[in-house]
Amino acid sequence: MSDFDLVITGTVVLPDLIVEDGYVAVRDGKVVLVGEGRAPAARERHEFGNALILPGAIDAQVHSLSQKDQEDFIWSTRSAAAGGVTTIVDMPYDEGNLVCSAEAVERKLAHAAPQARVDFALYGTIDPEDGARRIPEMVEAGVAAFKFSTFGTDPKRFPRIPPQLLAECFAALAPTGLAAGVHNEDDEFVRTAMEEVKASGITDWRAHGLSRPPLTELLAMLEIYEIGAATQCPVHVVHCSLSRGYEIARRYRDEGHAATIECCIHYLTLDEENDVARLGGKAKINPPIRPRAEVEKLWQHVASGNVTLVSTDHVSWSEDRKTNPDMLANASGVPGLEAMVPLFVKGALARGIPLTWAAKLMAGNPARHFRLDHIKGALTPDRDADITVLLPRPKVYDAAASGHNVVGWSPYNGIELPWTVGATFLRGEMVFDGTNVLAEPGTGRFVRPEARG
Repeated sequence: MSDFDLVITGTVVLPDLIVEDGYVAVRDGKVVLVGEGRAPAARERHEFGNALILPGAIDAQVHSLSQKDQEDFIWSTRSAAAGGVTTIVDMPYDEGNLVCSAEAVERKLAHAAPQARVDFALYGTIDPEDGARRIPEMVEAGVAAFKFSTFGTDPKRFPRIPPQLLAECFAALAPTGLAAGVHNEDDEFVRTAMEEVKASGITDWRAHGLSRPPLTELLAMLEIYEIGAATQCPVHVVHCSLSRGYEIARRYRDEGHAATIECCIHYLTLDEENDVARLGGKAKINPPIRPRAEVEKLWQHVASGNVTLVSTDHVSWSEDRKTNPDMLANASGVPGLEAMVPLFVKGALARGIPLTWAAKLMAGNPARHFRLDHIKGALTPDRDADITVLLPRPKVYDAAASGHNVVGWSPYNGIELPWTVGATFLRGEMVFDGTNVLAEPGTGRFVRPEARG
């Protein structure tokens, strides 16, 4: 009779160590033992040879409900399972439901729980008309972080939070220890640059980058981190496309401030002069994709430990909202849940960057950031047995062919991935077998941050 429900063997990738000929043993949905050499007996056993065994990824930035009647949790969590992502943290700017009160959190939970195939946490935000007064009730409702923006995409659904109100919100959040995540683009600068681009008559792929030059991002980051320093609130820039931004974040951390920073997988993969020129609206993202020279500098920041998290900023806009010849008329954002982990591993291996960074930046650090590390983020005893298996099974990525995406397009279509997801386990149960998503809707659970004094 075995003591274990599940044993998985392969090359185990930990945040500080790679265990060749390793194994992970699971009981009651929890990791019990990670070891090397001969694996113990178990009721269920999977020997994956030289596959990479990683902690299940936590995608820190997902927009499941940005377009009504489009993706929803039924599809976002299906893509997640197929991509080795076992927990998503969903953003609060839902079309028809700005998640800015305890009631809105509960409404979203009731909507998401019957659909989710993997676990999920939630961001909260504010309605500028409410100020910071509803922050405590959303903390009580279980949100894992708060999201704000220095740029106003939409006055109601995705509003700009001006500096004085940002300071009020940060001060309210500081005692809770939850992070204030902020979209980092200077509103006035962007709007002026957009008008200049429109006046110039440029409408092709160049228009987006010209409308959001580097200073629009960097000035917003200085505002965010300075307000964080003044209020002693943990502040987090939710996406940065520029190497200079990671230098700024590092400077604030070196001064003792809680200043974290996130890099999206598109900034580590795509570049302006090749991919945006080729894809047009399908590569329109805020902040914009930058030149190849910046992409390589970002990988250097990964290797130097200056990146806190890697995420997708996933959103599956319908194709008609991404194919307008006028670049600025397209919606911003791309799907990425199914591709993030294989893309990161491909990029790291190509540059000689240790795969331990995959375990840190897509599992351990996000779990710690959202205070989910009591149950998530690592292949260590008593954590959930959330496991991603990557096989040396090269494939050319094709979002439509996989069948796990609500849209049939992706900016990553045509990229060859040397390692692809061969299995995903959620709390010790296989939810993806390398071809099919096995998890039924409702399998995923809402996960709350751990209360800390």
